[in-house]
Amino acid sequence: MRILVQSDIRRLVPLSLDVVAAVEEGFRALGQGRVSTPPVLRLDLPESHGEIDVKTAHAHGWDAFAVKMSTGFFDNPARGLPSGDGLMVLFSAETGTPVALLLDGGYLTTVRTAAAGAVAAQWLAPQRVDTVGLVGSGVQAWFQLCGLSLVRPYRRVLVWSPTPDHARQLAERVGRELHREAEALADLERVVRLSDLVVTATPSRAALVKAQWLHAGQHITAMGADGPDKQELESDVWRRADVAVCDVRSQALTLGDSHHAAEAGTLDPDRLLELGAVVAGRCPGRTASGQVTVCDLTGTGIQDTAVARLTYERALAEEVGQDLC
Repeated sequence: MRILVQSDIRRLVPLSLDVVAAVEEGFRALGQGRVSTPPVLRLDLPESHGEIDVKTAHAHGWDAFAVKMSTGFFDNPARGLPSGDGLMVLFSAETGTPVALLLDGGYLTTVRTAAAGAVAAQWLAPQRVDTVGLVGSGVQAWFQLCGLSLVRPYRRVLVWSPTPDHARQLAERVGRELHREAEALADLERVVRLSDLVVTATPSRAALVKAQWLHAGQHITAMGADGPDKQELESDVWRRADVAVCDVRSQALTLGDSHHAAEAGTLDPDRLLELGAVVAGRCPGRTASGQVTVCDLTGTGIQDTAVARLTYERALAEEVGQDLC
């Protein structure tokens, strides 16, 4: 078994078009019905404002599958610690032997989630995106912008966060490192109304984005609601959507933003398409420039297997890591 530490993994697998392509291929396999994946195993630790998710999936024909354990402890930044952590184990799909231990500290989860956001934008967002609205200011918010820049050029970023100082710091980083015009706004409604594409990346447990703020031609990718008590989009947002998409319908209707809408009666579950089916060409995504598209990403194990396989392949090719006999 090859052991890889976070510094090696960050060097081997920067967020890039190769990573986006690997995750997109995972979605394609999902859409083609070639993926076996069980429900998410989830444990909440409310006394610590924390959670852990265990995810896994195998695409038939792939030589390996990953099991990922990912934690989110949202009081950690006040302790000087990252809110996300975790690791992955890659197993041979032929023998069941563990072939790699990826001590990524949650990095690969961050990267594959950003890649999934890029895949959603590639298939659902308008071709021309001038302004991106970012709801949230954490690590994932930054990576979402970086991933989006690989598939949709954009000129301006508007940032809203429940912590205004964090929004300001992120806007400054966008200008400094991504060389885009960026501004932190205290008015979330303005952020949404002025944006062609909105990304929500928060652990919110109350709806933030309202349906009345949406406009024709807009795309929203919501990824913060990965638990049954989390919600970023008002339920009526789904009534406003011309195209409603998620990563895994059975999962999104129990964990994601869309499950609140389904329970409220503003989303017919039969309308909810899967991103993999769009990528595989089994159903259309955006078909007109004026459509409002919404995508609910709860995170699926095939994304983890895709990035874990890519990491292992590159480690072998570059002879990186330590083999444990």
